[in-house]
Amino acid sequence: MPNDPAEQRCRDVLVALRRIIRAIDLHSGYLAQRYQLTGPQLYVLQALSGGAELTAGALAKACSMSQATMTGILQRLEKRELVQRRRSERDKRSVLLCLTPAGRDLLAQGPPGLQESFVATFLTLQDWEQSLIVSSLQRVVTMMEAGDIEATPILTTETLEAREAPADGQG
Repeated sequence: MPNDPAEQRCRDVLVALRRIIRAIDLHSGYLAQRYQLTGPQLYVLQALSGGAELTAGALAKACSMSQATMTGILQRLEKRELVQRRRSERDKRSVLLCLTPAGRDLLAQGPPGLQESFVATFLTLQDWEQSLIVSSLQRVVTMMEAGDIEATPILTTETLEAREAPADGQG
């Protein structure tokens, strides 16, 4: 056990980071086991749950995902008949996405998104507390030389591409 207070604070930060990573990992496993969903898939379903039909491009932008990542997610959600595509009546070139009844039923079961509870709690904090957390975490990102890593507002421990890739390596 370190005697130096700075070493102890450093250890406390590393333990806190590990707990955050572990909580995200446990939640991802829970979603996979209980709902056969990945975090990104749940996020896409939730984005479509408002009832608006969106193009894949608009959905990718709304979810802060690349088009390639969105394509893989949508293929898997369509295969499970949770999402469907249809041609726009106004512009036959556009393909719109919406939840199927099975997709709505799955969301009604209440699969929890880890970030929702975080957001709900974060929003109860005072402005100065929110700013302090944001600035501290941004500093940690810099310290870990992780500033160039692409990230979306989905709490998962794997990259979206890795999480969405089929286990057998086939598309």
